Amino acid sequence: MKNVRYNKDSVINHYSSFWGKEYNVLTWDVERAKELGEDFCILEFPPRDSKNMWTYATCYMSNDDDNPIELHIYSKDKDESLIALLTIIAHFHRFDEKLGLSHTVNFGVPWKPRSNCSYGLISLPFLDGIEFELLNLGKNGIVHFYWLVPITKEEVTFKKENGIDSLEDIFEKDELNYIDPLRKSVI
Repeated sequence: MKNVRYNKDSVINHYSSFWGKEYNVLTWDVERAKELGEDFCILEFPPRDSKNMWTYATCYMSNDDDNPIELHIYSKDKDESLIALLTIIAHFHRFDEKLGLSHTVNFGVPWKPRSNCSYGLISLPFLDGIEFELLNLGKNGIVHFYWLVPITKEEVTFKKENGIDSLEDIFEKDELNYIDPLRKSVI
């Protein structure tokens, strides 16, 4: 398997084609972020007509991976703490353990103050569709764009025991409010 070659501009162009040209390029000024390279950053997209929420997305988190991914998370408020969260997850992915679809990550802290959600589920980007999930680079490979959904410890346990499909079925049935940091566990 060859490493997929892509660059920061291809990621930005992909996001922009779905979420618009208005965004901020942000970085977290700590050693972990510097280890990710000068091209790594977090993009912050403001609310727009189609989505009344903020979107934070990694940019160039998987350079030279066999199966590169990028992650995004939604927030009802502008929240610069998500820059640190996504940077830490990108660092973990790059230097510790490769992440992928259906994996969970432990945030180590609540997603937002007083939130029961201290984990993230790497999910398909249901809100943006299959066209958003894949950036086809032709002979250079494919980059997957996944949604990082904040979830509770109980939901992680349920997913491990019953599978991702069972958990996502409950999310859909309960009409999960994925941007409510104070939501109760669906389990």
